[in-house]
Amino acid sequence: MLPPPVHSHSMENTMKQSLAALLAVGVMMLVVSVVPAQTIKITESKEKKQYDVSVDGQPFTSYVFWDNQKKPILYPLRTSKGTVVTRGFPLEKVAGERTDHPHHISSWFNYGNINGVDFWNTPPEGVTRDRGVIEKFGTIKHRTAKIGKSGKGVARLDTTMDWIMPDGSKIMQEDDQIFFRAAKDVRIIDRIITLTAQDKKVVFNDSKEGALGIRVTRTLEEPSNKPEVFTDANGVPTKVPVMDNTGVAGVYLSSEGKVGEKEAWGTRAKWMTLSGTVKGEDVVIGIFDHPKNPTYPTYWHARGYGLFAANPFGAKEFTKGATTLNYTLEPGQKITLRFRILLHSGKLTKEQTEALYAQFLTDVTN
Repeated sequence: MLPPPVHSHSMENTMKQSLAALLAVGVMMLVVSVVPAQTIKITESKEKKQYDVSVDGQPFTSYVFWDNQKKPILYPLRTSKGTVVTRGFPLEKVAGERTDHPHHISSWFNYGNINGVDFWNTPPEGVTRDRGVIEKFGTIKHRTAKIGKSGKGVARLDTTMDWIMPDGSKIMQEDDQIFFRAAKDVRIIDRIITLTAQDKKVVFNDSKEGALGIRVTRTLEEPSNKPEVFTDANGVPTKVPVMDNTGVAGVYLSSEGKVGEKEAWGTRAKWMTLSGTVKGEDVVIGIFDHPKNPTYPTYWHARGYGLFAANPFGAKEFTKGATTLNYTLEPGQKITLRFRILLHSGKLTKEQTEALYAQFLTDVTN
């Protein structure tokens, strides 16, 4: 006669948690797939030197390459409700914003040490840059753009940029496929970035300063009690000895369960989110790294003061010297990187974010 089965509460709880997670993923993917697609349009504005992206007639973001910029940027980033989630400084004067790191402008892609030249610390013309270790600075120049297929749910912009060294030589060419996507409560930017070395070897010397970055608005920062410099209501930089953290409650969460800058900075993960509230709207910003990227999973340069960046190249600084990468391209060699920026209106659980990450892998396969 067989003995009665042993009932394990721990096994039962584990099964329930797994089923709940699978259910959340399935529901989230179903919601994303059945929501009617929204119309996305890209419009060139030659005089302004920018391409404007709209969703159902409402502004989403713009790809801009103004003469005074040292790199093309996406400016600003808006949620589906039109809420701006990126910092305005140094392009706009917004009361209560920090005025540090003027090279952190909305959303961008560059790097802090290419063959000993800094492409990261590059604020607009006429704005004083931060003092750093490297005193040689490069520029990323927009060359061409082509509007691809636009319409329901997705629009495409193909761009070409030149990475220019201080002596005027072209060290790399950057070719981007930028996909803008939209659905209910969701705005997405997919950047497929191909970097090609020209006639010289290109070394991405390990640096924490990189690479796909977003500088967020004040309320998405982590609360801080350190003295800072802010912009007052008149646009004048003001030293504030005691910070007002009213409404400031940003929280980082990685796919590995790391929470906040203290746990998440310098770690590796396939995705990271930053959650908080902006003008009464619950917002989640996410950056997703793709398994096809050569250095997957990326390191995270995620700071409590509002810098949110995925850095695939900075191993030495993030591991305190335990690992050195110095990623190298020989002349003519190329690397392709694939990232998604997610802007979500409303809160997200870890399981829901996993579902959205799975959708990213479905959408971006090349």
